[in-house]
Amino acid sequence: MTNKNLVSWDDYMDKTLQDDCEATAYLELAIEEYQQDGDTKAFMRAIQRVAEAKGGISKLAQETKLNRQNLYRIFSNKTSPRFDTLTKILRALGFTFSLKSFKTSESCA
Repeated sequence: MTNKNLVSWDDYMDKTLQDDCEATAYLELAIEEYQQDGDTKAFMRAIQRVAEAKGGISKLAQETKLNRQNLYRIFSNKTSPRFDTLTKILRALGFTFSLKSFKTSESCA
């Protein structure tokens, strides 16, 4: 017997990651984990999941003016994106990079 109230994990994540605050927290965690384990595939999968929640790869391709097939190659780790390409992808999703010092807990501002 199936419960009609159950939602698949992918559907749940798509709905959750449509929220900018949730997507930001998700990507911040993905970056933290990448810094610890160096797992590029997992990091790129996190970006792909946000892209899918925010309209899909075709929409991302239109907004970034990048080839859809190239985006799929990037997200499947068949090629590594250049920094400017990664920046375009994140910007199209509504994000930007920021830096913070890990050597001091003091604010640099």
